[in-house]
Amino acid sequence: MKRIFAFVTAAAAAVCFTACAVAGGGSSSRRNGLGCAFSSAVSITIDRLEAGGEVKRFGDGVWEIEFSEPNTLSGVKLEFSDGNVLASYKGLSFSVPRSAIPVKAMMLNLMKAVDDNAAAAELMGEENDGMLSIKGSLDGGDYVLTVDENGLLSTFEMPNNKLKMRFTELKTAEIVLEQDTQASTEELSAGTAGTLAIQ
Repeated sequence: MKRIFAFVTAAAAAVCFTACAVAGGGSSSRRNGLGCAFSSAVSITIDRLEAGGEVKRFGDGVWEIEFSEPNTLSGVKLEFSDGNVLASYKGLSFSVPRSAIPVKAMMLNLMKAVDDNAAAAELMGEENDGMLSIKGSLDGGDYVLTVDENGLLSTFEMPNNKLKMRFTELKTAEIVLEQDTQASTEELSAGTAGTLAIQ
C-alpha cells in the first residue's frame, strides 16, 4: 500500500512539474545582436503595398533604406539621422514622396523597436522553432520583433497596422571584418609561400 501511495505521489509530482514547464511557454533569453551595424535585403508588406529593397543600420537612430520595388519607389532612398529624414533619387534630394510615407512611418517604428531592444544586455522573449519573438509596444501600436539564433534581426511585425518586414541576407560589420581579416591572412600566407619558393 505504501509503495502504491509513493508511486501515485511521485506520478502526481511529475505531472505537476511537467505542467509548470509547459505553462512557462518556452520563455527564453538570447545573445543580443541588435546593436550591430548591418545591411540586409528587406521585403515589406503594409496592407496592400508590397515593397522591397535594402536596409542599413549604422547605429542608434541612423538608418537608411533604398527601394528596388515597386516601380513607383524603385531607386528612392530614405536616410534617417538625428530625427530627420532625407529622401533622394540618384543623388537628387527631394521631399519624401507620397508613395513612401507609409514606409517612412513604419521605418520609424522599426528603428525605435530595434534601437530600444539593442540597449539590453540580452534579449528576452518566446522561443519558437529556433527563433526568439520579442513583444513590445510603441506609440504606433504593438509589435513583434523576431531574431535568429545569433540574436540578429529576422522579422518585424505590427499586426494592427498590417505590417510585416522580413530581413534576409543580413550582413553585420563584424562578419565583413572577419572575412576581410581572413582574406588578408590568406594573401599574406600565399605571399610568404611565394617568397620562400623564390628563395
